[in-house]
Amino acid sequence: MNRTQTIEAVRLDGRAVWIDGRPRTLLCASLFYFRLPREQWRARLEQVRDSGYTCVDVYLPWNFHELAPGRWSFEGRRDVAAFLDLAQETGLYVIARPGPYICSEWDGGALPAWLGLDPDLRVRQHEPRFLAQVTAWFDQVLPLLAERQYPANGPVIMVQLENELDFFDCEDRAGYLTALRDQALRHGITVPLIACSGQGDIVGATGDVPGVIPACNFYPDDDSPDIEPEVRRYAQVLADRDLPLLITETNRRHRTLRRLLASGASLIAPYLQSSGWNFGYTPSTGNWGDPGNFMSHGYDFGGYVSSTGAERPEYAQAQLLARVIDALGSRLALAGSSVPRVPVTADFPTSSSPSARDLDGGGQLIAVPHLGTAGAAPGTAVVNGVRVAVAPDSCPLMLTDVPLRPWGHDGTLTLASADLVAASDGVLTFSSEVPVTVVLGGNRVEIPAPAVGAPERVTVEGLTLVALAPGDAVRLRATERDGTVRLADAAPLPSAAPSVEVRDVRRRAAGAHEEPAGAHELPPALEALGVYRGRGTYRTTLDLKGVDELLLVGAADIVDLSVGGRVHPTIAGFGAAQRIDVREVGRRVGVEAVVEIWGHANFDDARLPALRLGALRGLGSLWTVRGVTDVSALWTVHGHWAGLPAPVRGLGGWSSTRVGIPVTYRREIRSATASALHLRGVVEPVRVSVDDGEPRTVHREDPWVLLPAGTHRVSVTLPHHPSGGGLRAELLGLEPVTDWTCAVQNDDVLTRFAAEGDPADPERYDIRLPLALEPGEEAWLDVDLSHLPPSDKGFAVRPAGTQIRVTGWAAGECLGRVWADGRPAFSGGDSNILWIPPGWSGLTLLVRGTAGPGNPELRTLRLEYPDD
Repeated sequence: MNRTQTIEAVRLDGRAVWIDGRPRTLLCASLFYFRLPREQWRARLEQVRDSGYTCVDVYLPWNFHELAPGRWSFEGRRDVAAFLDLAQETGLYVIARPGPYICSEWDGGALPAWLGLDPDLRVRQHEPRFLAQVTAWFDQVLPLLAERQYPANGPVIMVQLENELDFFDCEDRAGYLTALRDQALRHGITVPLIACSGQGDIVGATGDVPGVIPACNFYPDDDSPDIEPEVRRYAQVLADRDLPLLITETNRRHRTLRRLLASGASLIAPYLQSSGWNFGYTPSTGNWGDPGNFMSHGYDFGGYVSSTGAERPEYAQAQLLARVIDALGSRLALAGSSVPRVPVTADFPTSSSPSARDLDGGGQLIAVPHLGTAGAAPGTAVVNGVRVAVAPDSCPLMLTDVPLRPWGHDGTLTLASADLVAASDGVLTFSSEVPVTVVLGGNRVEIPAPAVGAPERVTVEGLTLVALAPGDAVRLRATERDGTVRLADAAPLPSAAPSVEVRDVRRRAAGAHEEPAGAHELPPALEALGVYRGRGTYRTTLDLKGVDELLLVGAADIVDLSVGGRVHPTIAGFGAAQRIDVREVGRRVGVEAVVEIWGHANFDDARLPALRLGALRGLGSLWTVRGVTDVSALWTVHGHWAGLPAPVRGLGGWSSTRVGIPVTYRREIRSATASALHLRGVVEPVRVSVDDGEPRTVHREDPWVLLPAGTHRVSVTLPHHPSGGGLRAELLGLEPVTDWTCAVQNDDVLTRFAAEGDPADPERYDIRLPLALEPGEEAWLDVDLSHLPPSDKGFAVRPAGTQIRVTGWAAGECLGRVWADGRPAFSGGDSNILWIPPGWSGLTLLVRGTAGPGNPELRTLRLEYPDD
């Protein structure tokens, strides 16, 4: 297959997505091989196909395949080539997304952790060190994709470069995207190259690079009345470039997807329709909202298939929408984006500006969303003067003025108020849960709301009209000319999910071996010790004479700090400075810090140091505080109408009517030692510069500035905010804590230990839950599952207790982690469970006690059978 043939096989223009010379409307489900057991790949792909979706999009995470520098793996669950081959066998197209950055709430956005060890390497930039690393990744992965492009040897119809670059401060977007494009072309990628914008900045996402096609990600409020005009604008912007609207990520709700379809989308790829699992140490940190948000083991945002493979009600909605798209075929695929040509009003909350598609061959498809909640009464819309019923929480795709000749009838469908799910010679089949109104020529027909198993039939002017309940429409196989309907068998109802409480477990006498990692003057990053996922321990001895507190700076992710045997509550500050009271500790004490990596940041969040993309993990730096001085006074004021000599005021104390206009405060700060300037009361971000250097932004989440010993001119610039409460400043004199000894346990070490030995080993002994622990104490537990009946959905493991963190392993692989009490915020699926896939043997748990309210205790361990 040569390049010209491949280009002709998959082509994009302002009218449509063309595949094999046919215009197509594509529904695409995100499905990630790296979040599923390999033995479930085929079933999940078939599930997507049976939903009516014709495509899957799949990220390829760089750091899932490069386990350490130069150590590559494409075997087992990492055999992406096998996954792509299965997609082809299943009959699905694939949009491949190899990054190099993918986001996806994945560890580091898939950027390898060790990239941050090179201070001159700048991720996601047109920069030679980073591009050299990307080249090594692309040299591995792009040949796999090139070999599996459609139609030569595989299902890949598009390849996405980067991901939502418009969210990131890339200095040379055109240069960076050009470099990625050229690598793709060098490796023989001939299908369309796309780049998605995360917030509508298509130039920011693509650099306007020739040959890189912009796509859009939309995550609107499902209940917003203003979705349609926003999406139509992008459809027109892209049509002006002779390109279709490709929506590469969006919400999962099909009421919204119908609105996007009517607004001009040729590709709709809701994220995440088919859910999965974050096995091992792969979730990221710092997702959305408050900084420091964690991802759960389950990766599930309510898509139409749950993490265990159960089909949710939205799955049937997918099948209905797919049937509408199939019934209209090329008429819809070639349709232009428009607004209704006929007046549309409603007595229910609906779109502020409804969308329509101008169907090829004549007529329109109009989306009429009812934004009321499910369970409310149906509403009434008036379409071109005709009153029609609309169910709540629905969005019927109504047809107006459509010629019927292609379907064997010499007439025009003036109006149909319900979804057209099938059309053949002389027969139109609709789906609705409310009465259906059809206007054919001069005849208006009202078809009663069909009941499940009881289709309604009407014949008008020789045309047979059939109305099905939605539950029957998804099982439709064929409609005969006389209106007889043939349906597939109904799926069995799911059974109740039983559970088993485990009380008896075996405890191991020893913990996993620590690998010595040397002596260091200052605490190194874990990545510098070869730990990219896992944990490390830092130890030293400290003289606390005259010291009341310590200052911990730059620690990430999870830190259990013990000073003189006193374990402090777990620190999850992601680099923010933490003051630690040591007044009740002895003079010469041991210090031990266990630092766990819970995920490198996947999103560049400037508010906390460890949430910057590429930030390293580890203890950071620990300081003894040798004195605290209030420096809130004696700041000179510059800005507004302040003249010379500069007025002297307290920090933030200048009075002005120019609210919101920046004011700069300056003063000298003197310290014989290193110091930390603490700005208390920060509300809005402020800009701080030292010795007239480059200003840095200080946020309320981390209002600290470290200063070396000496005299420094400090400038603080902040918007005048008289209702902000004012600022206070204090200076902490610091001395570094030195002479550290390190030991590490990366994910491989921990996983090998979890898989070692026989549960009957005499070194293990029986215990009965509940299990009480001391803060900082760990217990390795083996759980016997052999007596449990098998489950084709696997088992959910639900530990419960106080002040504990639990990590689980099965079948030689880490399942994930649960934080049972006193934890930060989590996102994703059920954050209180681990999941053992079907066929995975054994269960080993590492339970760690933490300090906080209540004593650490694993109270119960429940094994649940997910819904079938």
